Formats: sequence, C-alpha cells, structure tokens
Amino acid sequence: MPLGHVLYESGDKLQHVYFPTNSIVSLLYVMEDGASAEIAIVGNEGIVGISLFMGGETTPSRAIVQSAGQAFRVPSQVLKTEFRRAGPMQHVLLRYTQALITQMSQTAVCNRHHSVEQQLCRWLLMSLDRLGSAELSMTQKLIADMLGVRREGVTESAGKLQKLGLIEYSRGRIVVLDRAGVEKHACECYQVVKKEYERLLPRVEAS
Repeated sequence: MPLGHVLYESGDKLQHVYFPTNSIVSLLYVMEDGASAEIAIVGNEGIVGISLFMGGETTPSRAIVQSAGQAFRVPSQVLKTEFRRAGPMQHVLLRYTQALITQMSQTAVCNRHHSVEQQLCRWLLMSLDRLGSAELSMTQKLIADMLGVRREGVTESAGKLQKLGLIEYSRGRIVVLDRAGVEKHACECYQVVKKEYERLLPRVEAS
C-alpha cells in the first residue's frame, strides 16, 4: 500500500475490500473541477469498502493511501458471503459503519465551523491513533487536499504549531512532539469521534 496509491475511484465497482494493518486510507470526495476534501480516514480499526456489504456496490468517493503500509485484501464475493451469514462478522461491520458515519458527519461540521489549525490538529490526532507512531510522512499538497484547503493555509497552521513546540515540521514529514498540547489545540470534533469508536468498537486486549 504505497503512499498516494488509489484503491478505487468514484463510481468504480468494488472488486475487493481492504483491512489496513499499519497503513491509513483516506476517503475523498472529488469535485468536477478536481478539488477534493477528505470525508473520512480508515486505519487498523476498520475496513475500506463498506458500500459492498451495504448493497451499493459502488461509491461516490475516492480511496487513496494516506500513509504507506500494509493491508489485508479480501475479494468482494468472500466478504458478501460472510456478511449474509448474519453472524459476528455482520454485527461488527454494522457497528463499524455506524462509527464511520459519525466520523463523516463530524468531519463535515468541523470543515464548516473550525479553523484550519483546529482541523489540522484533529487530522493529526486521528492519524496517530491509527498508526501507533508519532511520525507521519505527508506532503503539504496531500494534507491540503485532505482538508480541502489551500496549501498556504496548511503551511501557516503547521508553522504555528511548530513555534509552540507541538510538532516538528519539515518537507514531507511531521513529528508530533507534544500530543497533549495538540489535543488542547484541537476542536471537540476529535473527542466526539474517538468516544464513538471506543463505544462501538472497544479494543480487546490479548491475554
């Protein structure tokens, strides 16, 4: 799953679903003029391709690898067969879908009402939760495309966070130095989504 790889485009019939392990996939809505904005991210907590088992087969969003890594890829028919058994797999996939809808809804609210700096903090925290690392490899352009803002806005916001000692920002690389500080600068949207994921998809620790 290399950085920037497109898993599917808007309108494509899904041949596979993906379960990221140490990668992150961004779901983007792309406008007719080429502008785009992220509507959700998926990491090791979820699945890419919910439209397959929800009955739609296709989706209006683009799925692109935001953070390089690996994932399990499962043929569409295999997943649909298992989903129709109405067992534990169906139960957890539906709970995940509810959590994903919450993330999409909160992202829309955040993009409308909060500053680029707050959006960047939310995005960084959500990415870190799915990577288990304090470092992200990401270009300014890709971040701007994800947030649906101008590149200059990302540069300015990242610069402010760096001056505060919260992150270390260089070309194509962000290291979060003070996670608690980033959380303080983020809007409430991050906690709303995080709590819903924890409620619907509690982590089971290995014994």
